[in-house]
This record gives sequence, C-alpha cells and structure tokens, in this order.
Amino acid sequence: MFTCNYKTLRVSFNEFHNTEDKERPQYGEFCLLELKDGRHTAGEWHPSGGDKSLNGKFIRGTADTVEIGEVAKWHTLERYDLTECLETEELNWINLGHEKEDGYSVQFEGFKSINDGDLPKNDQYCLLIRNDGSLAAGRWDELRNCDVPGSFIYAPALASYSIKEVWAWTALSNDEVFDVELEREREEKEEEELNRNPSTDAELFKYGKKIDVYYEKALEKLRKDYHWATVNMMKKKEPFEIAPLHGKYVFGHVSKSWYNGAPVVQEWKEGKTADEFIDFLCEYTRETVKENNPEEKFKYGLDIQVYLDKAFENTKKDYRWLDKKMLKDCYQYDIKKVKGDLEFVSRYGNEGKFTVENAESADRFIEWVTHEYQNAALRANKSVATYNVSFKGVEIHGWHLERYTFYKLKSGDYKVSVTAGDRTTGGSRDFFITPYCFEAKTYEEFLDRYEEIVPGGSFGLYKEDLLPDEKLKKFLGY
Repeated sequence: MFTCNYKTLRVSFNEFHNTEDKERPQYGEFCLLELKDGRHTAGEWHPSGGDKSLNGKFIRGTADTVEIGEVAKWHTLERYDLTECLETEELNWINLGHEKEDGYSVQFEGFKSINDGDLPKNDQYCLLIRNDGSLAAGRWDELRNCDVPGSFIYAPALASYSIKEVWAWTALSNDEVFDVELEREREEKEEEELNRNPSTDAELFKYGKKIDVYYEKALEKLRKDYHWATVNMMKKKEPFEIAPLHGKYVFGHVSKSWYNGAPVVQEWKEGKTADEFIDFLCEYTRETVKENNPEEKFKYGLDIQVYLDKAFENTKKDYRWLDKKMLKDCYQYDIKKVKGDLEFVSRYGNEGKFTVENAESADRFIEWVTHEYQNAALRANKSVATYNVSFKGVEIHGWHLERYTFYKLKSGDYKVSVTAGDRTTGGSRDFFITPYCFEAKTYEEFLDRYEEIVPGGSFGLYKEDLLPDEKLKKFLGY
C-alpha cells in the first residue's frame, strides 16, 4: 500500500477549463466541478445532441445530475495516476498540472481512510484516491446490517466503488441531497431528546399504557355482531401501539424507517379520550374482522391441497406448459392454528418456521398462490430470443426507465421485463403476455390488450410509443 501520509496530504488541481469559454469534456469523461456558487462536486459528462454539443449534464448517479448551466469550471479526474507520488513517504503536496501565476487552482486536504474507522456521512459526495492511484468521486451510500459498510455511487444503475477500492477520501461541498440527510439527522436527534421522558395524558390513557387492554374493550363490542372476532384478527389491520412522540405518549401506527430503521410514529388524532379511541378501534377493525369469518375464509375445507389444486388449474389456463415438477422450489403451504385462530401459513424449503399469510378470503389466498405458480412457470420457460425497445429520458413517478425488453420463450409465448431506478436503488419486473393478447387480429389491437397487462402510466411506455416500432411488431409476429 502507499507510504504517503494521507492525513497531511494536499492535492492541488491546476488545469481547470471555463464553461464560459465553451470548453467541454469528452463524452463520458469524469470531472471535478466548480459550480457558479463556489461549491465543488463531480460528475460524468453527457452532452445532449451529440458528442460535441455544448449542452448537457454531469451525471453523479441515477436521477442525480448537475446541468452544464450550473457549472463554472471543470477539471478532469481521469488522466492522472498518483501511484508514484503516493509511494514517496515524505510527500505532502501533489500538483496536478503546472501552477501558473495567473492560473486558477483549488486544493483539497483532510483526507481520511476506512483503516482509521473513518467513513463519510450517508449521501455525502466525496473526492476519492483509489488503491490503483487513480482519482475518482462518488456519493457515499451506507449499507446497514451488512459486512461491507458501504460504497461510493458515481453513475446510474448503482455503479459504485467499494470502500475496499478506496485508499483515502475527503468530502466535497454539501449539496441539496446531503443537506436533506443532515436535516433528517438533526430532526432524529431532536426527537430522541424529547422522548427521553415522555408525558402521559390522563384522559387518553385512563386504562393504562398496555395497548391490548384497549383492544380487549373494543373486542367486547365487536363480538355483538361477529361472534368469531379475536384480538388477533383485529390486529391484522395495521395495529396500533402506544409510543412516545414529540415528548408525549400517543396511540399510533409505528413502523421502521426504510432509511435507517428508526421508529416512525403516525399519531391517532381523531379523539382526545380513551373511550373515543376504543370506539374508533372498534370501527377501524370491523371490516377486517368481518372478512376473517372462518366459515368463509376456509369455505373449501381445511385440506390445503384443495386450494393448491385450484391455484394450479388457474395458472394452467394461460401458462399451458406448466407441470407440477416446476413447482418444486415454490413455498410450502398449510392451514394451522396460530394464537388460537386458523390461518393459511407458508414456509420456504426446509425452514422450520411457518409464516402467516394474511389472506382475507379463500379466493384471495388462491390468487396469491396462483401468482407464485405463474412466476415458477416463467422461470422454467427459457427465452430463445430478445428485443430491447429503444427510448430516451422516460421518468415513471420519480423513477427512471433503464430497460424495456421483450422475450420470446421456448414454448412460443412472450414476456416483457421492465427495469427502472431512482438515485440510489432500482428493480425489475417480468410480465407474461397472455395468449388473449395474441388473439388480436391487428398489432394496434394487440397493444390495446397488452396495455391492460403493462400500463404505460405505470411502466413508462405507452401504446403510442410502441406502435411505430416496426422491429418490435415483427418480433411479436405481426
């Protein structure tokens, strides 16, 4: 590893280009940027309108960009190898390019390393010196509950540098993304302080601070109409808890932040007394209890195979190639008593523990199993040809469309796979194109039926986007 002391190292950038002089990087070149407001960041240059276009943006990640109009100066990061310098023990200053009397330079210092236990704050954008001596940049994405602490995202589709690739890092300027993270962190600390010794409203909690007491009182009322009601059934609808919020105890829904696992409390505000809450709880859970009538929920009996056979037959209608051998890797299902109530349950493979499937009816449970069998059938039907649809700049409810691919399957059927992502994550979904679609006599009629399965408003491309694509039309057999 390098012998230079990163703690005392300063790196000077001396070869900036001015955007006002119409100087632009090469297509795809990754650059250090000085913005017109004096902040520093970095990004990969993508012109709009051709490789030599003066318009464009610097990409920092999926849906994370800097427009050229915001940039005052840029300096390449790609054309330097610092290896020889970093192997000099006494070195503490690196000049990138010649310093000029009338030239413009920016220095960075305060480098840190994971070897000292130093990691950036989440969403912080950083200048990096990699283990191969190259310069780079990226936004720190903290991975929680993982052996690897995180990575630096620098391009769309989560392209990133592992912390293990980085020799040293230093933070670049704060931006809007990081400021949001800092504000969230400040609010969490403030809330934690408020909740150290929460107060209790005597009228609201006159029956104490055990939530099941309130559920039991609501249950007494429900059983007048639904003799089968239980607290367990009531809690199938998002359950209420008693939790601290803003320095006082409240009734509320409590969930965990997807971001960092911190508790998120949605306070009940429809009354001010314990009895009002009990009345509310009774009405809030009424429909759930009504739908969980055991006589209706298990109307086909208590033999789970009856339900699985119905799901198999439902799947077989469109997925004609399905046989039961294809289901060997699916979940195992059963009907068991859980906390005194009969439930549909599932487990995967040899897992010892069953998980409750909160299906409110027999038919809904069969729908769930049918969906799983459909996926199993698709996995077993290998593709023999593909066609990637071309598109530009498609945004779907804050996500950006990244891939839209049609597959011809071994059976002669077709499916489509859609991939989209936002700044830090992404995902794909596959859809089977049912035989009903191909019963259409014209390509236009086919697309009308196809949009019932893959709506343009939900997945990015509409009928009018696909209709002019002659190659797709031919691929689908029209």
